[in-house]
Amino acid sequence: MVPGAALGQGHAMHTEKVIVIAHRGASGERPEHTLLSYERAIEQGADFIEPDLVPTKDGVLVARHENNITETTNIADHPEFAARKTTKTIDGETMTGWFTEDFTLAELKTLRAKERLPKLRPENTKFDGQAEIPTLDEVIALAKKASKATGRTIGIYPETKHPTYFASIGLPVEQRLVDKLKAAGWDRADAPVFIQSFEVNNLKKLKTMTRIRLIQLMAGAGGPADGAKLSYKAMITPEGLKEVATYAYGIGPELTMIQPAAGPATTLIADAHAAGLKLHPWTFRAENFFLLPNYRSSANPMEHGRIKEEILYFIGLGVDGFFTDFPYIGVEARDEAAGSHAHAGG
Repeated sequence: MVPGAALGQGHAMHTEKVIVIAHRGASGERPEHTLLSYERAIEQGADFIEPDLVPTKDGVLVARHENNITETTNIADHPEFAARKTTKTIDGETMTGWFTEDFTLAELKTLRAKERLPKLRPENTKFDGQAEIPTLDEVIALAKKASKATGRTIGIYPETKHPTYFASIGLPVEQRLVDKLKAAGWDRADAPVFIQSFEVNNLKKLKTMTRIRLIQLMAGAGGPADGAKLSYKAMITPEGLKEVATYAYGIGPELTMIQPAAGPATTLIADAHAAGLKLHPWTFRAENFFLLPNYRSSANPMEHGRIKEEILYFIGLGVDGFFTDFPYIGVEARDEAAGSHAHAGG
């Protein structure tokens, strides 16, 4: 990998604008999955805000990265909920804490969000206690209101978390999500919405229920929790990508599936494009802890490295959009890349 490799490397003269997806909002600067975080992302020019969705006991979809809310809320400070602490196995992982499906929306609304990575992002802790857990309805309302106010279309990019698990406990998420999107007027392929999932059967089911674009998420290791026949590694072969293209509009691969920590870039972008799929990789984060080795500024994991260069490199490789915790840097990089292309073309 060559830091700052030439833009437009290979085939990356984009005819469509590369989209900037605010990962859990502007989660590098505000506690994730809060209206504070989403509002900040919109101010910074993000095209899409991303709510990860989990249901409450009474079936309301709320924005949390996980249904285990121990690390992202102040629930441990609520003695009235102490007895609901429990241990569960979700997608093969055993964990102890408090889970959204054991609380009504009214109960969850008494909690306040807090920073999930206080050691890496101590600045964000000053917003602890300021924000509620938002519902999908509130996220949709924010996107619509902001679209009117800014004159830009602000989209949403919901992820269905652990759909097989939730179906197994009588809280399936697909119909609830599709109904909310329909109520918002979003049921077409050109709606400002993508639905993403690490599972396969969940996306195949959604394909029968909505015309909204679907994104198959992929991690660098393992496979879908629903036991789908293809591992993530098998999904990124040309044959695997053809199979994904039968039900999905695009893929959301982990960054290292495109550019490993060492060695040259893979052929995933070209292979996915050949299968007719768009690519929206995840996640660009500014801290050295998360950056690929060539873009780190020091050995200090908290310090910010060269995230903009890293994003420019991936845009140069030909990605169609990307997830970032720092939308303003993503927007700067995207606009700089677009300017370079315009200049090169003119």
